[in-house]
Amino acid sequence: MKTTILLIEDNERNRYLTTFLLEKHGYQVFIAEDGRSGIDLVYQINPALILLDIQLPEMDGYAVALELTKDKQFQIPIVAVTSYAMAGDRERILAAGCIGYIEKPINPETFVMEIEQYLLPRKPQSAQENQHD
Repeated sequence: MKTTILLIEDNERNRYLTTFLLEKHGYQVFIAEDGRSGIDLVYQINPALILLDIQLPEMDGYAVALELTKDKQFQIPIVAVTSYAMAGDRERILAAGCIGYIEKPINPETFVMEIEQYLLPRKPQSAQENQHD
């Protein structure tokens, strides 16, 4: 079973490159073009990782991360992939609930390796329940 990654990105070129790189390395990629549909998709597919652009139409990445992480039970890692690189941007992104930050433009040679450090080993729910029997 392939590891699922949700990419929330409004730029078509960025979506294409990111999806190409991830699929080439065996990941299954789902795409949302805006924050609201990204939030909806999280609960439908339960991805292992969320890659989140910060500059999104209508609902920016900060709002998306805050919305998702306001539930303290939420455990899906969120990594910002953004061109925001000014002083304080990284701190603001982490404060919104992201656990990591990758600057755009991404480096195609190192991108997959960079995001793999954020993939948490996740046990299937049924296996966890069986341990307590």
